[in-house]
Amino acid sequence: MPIDLEILGPEKLLLSRPVDMVVIPSAEGDMGVLPNHAPMIVLLRGGTIRLYQGETVTDRLFVSGGFAEVTTQRVTVLADEVIPVADLSVAEGERRVAAAQAEYEAAGKPGVPAEDALLDRILSAGAMLEAAKAN
Repeated sequence: MPIDLEILGPEKLLLSRPVDMVVIPSAEGDMGVLPNHAPMIVLLRGGTIRLYQGETVTDRLFVSGGFAEVTTQRVTVLADEVIPVADLSVAEGERRVAAAQAEYEAAGKPGVPAEDALLDRILSAGAMLEAAKAN
């Protein structure tokens, strides 16, 4: 019995289909979701979503952050940005890492919430670069 998966970007529904399992990059670490999973809402970090049919990964999508709602029969991902891993480039990942680090250094001491947001951007850009290199 599959679980329904929906992935929404900032402006539209990007993917809607049943999968046997989905692994999402939650803030606490990668989280595998199967049918009948305990309901929860999780914060996403920058990383790769992996879609499974059986034991085979059918798709890999990079997300830069967002949220996921998990129910017993559905996973809904609300992502800040979604890019198929095959479309990632090392050059873009390096550019984003450099830009995020420069913004962090230029901010000085912005306070905890702003600093956390800047550090999240650096980590997300680093995850994009790692995914591009692994591709």
